[in-house]
Amino acid sequence: MAWTELTRRQHAREGDKYASDLTDAEWALLAPLMPPPKKTGRPRTTCLRDVFDAILYVATTGCQWRMLPNDFPPVSTVRGYFYAWRNDGLLEEMNRTLVEAARLAEGRTAQPTAGIIDSQSVKTTESGGIRGYDVGKKIKGRKRHIATDTLGLLVGLVVHSAGIQDRDGAPDVLKRVAARYPTLRHVFADGGYAGPKLREALKSIGHWTVQIVKRSDTAEGFEVLPRRWVVERTLAWLGRCRRLSKDWEKSIASAAAWVTIAHIRRVTRLLARQ
Repeated sequence: MAWTELTRRQHAREGDKYASDLTDAEWALLAPLMPPPKKTGRPRTTCLRDVFDAILYVATTGCQWRMLPNDFPPVSTVRGYFYAWRNDGLLEEMNRTLVEAARLAEGRTAQPTAGIIDSQSVKTTESGGIRGYDVGKKIKGRKRHIATDTLGLLVGLVVHSAGIQDRDGAPDVLKRVAARYPTLRHVFADGGYAGPKLREALKSIGHWTVQIVKRSDTAEGFEVLPRRWVVERTLAWLGRCRRLSKDWEKSIASAAAWVTIAHIRRVTRLLARQ
């Protein structure tokens, strides 16, 4: 979409309390995906848009829960919704719906047929939980192991110890991809996924083809590698959320939830500009 004075006014965020707040166009995309009120018990009094704005504020700024500004709903309420949506799979379902909408907006089919897989090792903190040492990156922490479609949209995610090699962690990622996107069966990957070990592991989860995209031995300096740059760009986009500067979470589930929220933020903004 080309930026004009009209579109700049339509998507301006100056009127929002915080730059992380959803615009009306973005909320219109997310509102239908929110859970309906329960038929029993006390009626809902909390505005879910305010709750999601609060979660986006934490994701964008990287602040602690207790540092949430007072003009958001109470911290206990926001955290309660975060954990509920994390545990019942709502965030993953929201991401899947938005990914399909983004693909259709680009003139693609809703279900991808090819993807790219890669991982990012990040340091953890004193919070505890699963961690390990990535010898290659010299990082003690966890790996965000992701798969994207060829547009760079997140279609698979597993967070695990940084000590697990890429070829060993890949089957878990691709199992999740197969469950949600059964037509995706071809994957581009770097040299860390080469070898018969991964091919043997993938036989138990269906027919997969893995195409290794290697760096040229004669190249000097920076080189853009076909397909691989797409997933690397996605990791860079996700990194705009400061909550992901490290893995601050004790649980793997929360660590994965924040990555999913960062991607929901990205795709929602993309679709709202269409």
